[in-house]
Amino acid sequence: MGYSRDSYYRFKELYEKGGEEALYELTRKKPILANRVEAHVEKAVVVSYPAYGQLRVSNELKKQGMLVSPGGVRSIWLRNDLNNLKKRLTALEAKLAQDGILLTEARLRALENKKSIQEAHGEIETVHPGYLGCQDTYYVGNFKGIGKVYGQTYIDSYTRVAEAKLYTEKTAITSADILNDRVLPWYEEQGVPILRIMTDRGTEYKGIIEHHAYELFLSIEGIEQSLFTTNQRYV
Repeated sequence: MGYSRDSYYRFKELYEKGGEEALYELTRKKPILANRVEAHVEKAVVVSYPAYGQLRVSNELKKQGMLVSPGGVRSIWLRNDLNNLKKRLTALEAKLAQDGILLTEARLRALENKKSIQEAHGEIETVHPGYLGCQDTYYVGNFKGIGKVYGQTYIDSYTRVAEAKLYTEKTAITSADILNDRVLPWYEEQGVPILRIMTDRGTEYKGIIEHHAYELFLSIEGIEQSLFTTNQRYV
């Protein structure tokens, strides 16, 4: 069977004393605790610099008198299921909510960058109706006797309620018109204010506020504007 006589009698003795559970213990790989860093060092690796690479984390902790190699940082991340940036930032947010830990400059920058990255990839933070609306312009087509037709669309990112209206031009006035004619009246019926609208940087949405109908309309209505680049889309 591949075992020596000595091993057989040792296994037999273990089985007689502890049953199958005693044999299972033999197959379990036991960690070499002597190779682990101290608890306070491991905690620092887990929460201190979530956006840094393993080499930079090692260097920053060394400045604070905590010695852990880049490989050791990587091992700690793997042991705590923090082997990528997204997992580390999510863990930091959970720690902040649970324990109210102090936000250092590095942690604050990491969380701010996470929010920017999420919005850039369509992962938009939204918590209630009216919290964030998404507006865009689409070219519909060239119709005989009419000419070019454009669609103004608006979607509430929380409820996914949408409004659309067709126009024969793409201007700041038409961008503001759909809000005034379709969007705001619907929110007013629900008793819900619009806090923020996300658009691209097209000329129908951005300009000098004093001479730009859309930006002027948002300013009067007290609605904040957020921007995404033209190759990014909301979901």
